[in-house]
Amino acid sequence: MKTAILTAALALAMPAFAFAEGADAAFKKSDKKLNELYRQIETRLKDNAETRKLLVQAQQDWVKFRDAECSFQTAGSAGGSVMPMLIAQCMDGLTQSRVKAFEGYLNCKEGDLSCPVPAAN
Repeated sequence: MKTAILTAALALAMPAFAFAEGADAAFKKSDKKLNELYRQIETRLKDNAETRKLLVQAQQDWVKFRDAECSFQTAGSAGGSVMPMLIAQCMDGLTQSRVKAFEGYLNCKEGDLSCPVPAAN
């Protein structure tokens, strides 16, 4: 009887684990893209040490914000089995937003003074 209950509990829990793994994979994919774009921006800023320093600080602060925001957003599920999935989904969503911002920086038009990243040569 105990084995049947344990088997049933594991079977019911498996979809949650699968969703958590999927959410984590999506976040890792977004994070990889973000890092690629970050390196491209760094390369374009190689001749501007001051702006590059601002990029590094902004990214460090953004990572702290992302982590704190996702902790806040998922506080209602603290200690629950769904929490890792919710954190991964939150981190993926915020990372995708940051990817869009970085893509915008990399596609600025020549002479756009509101863009911190110079246009590609």
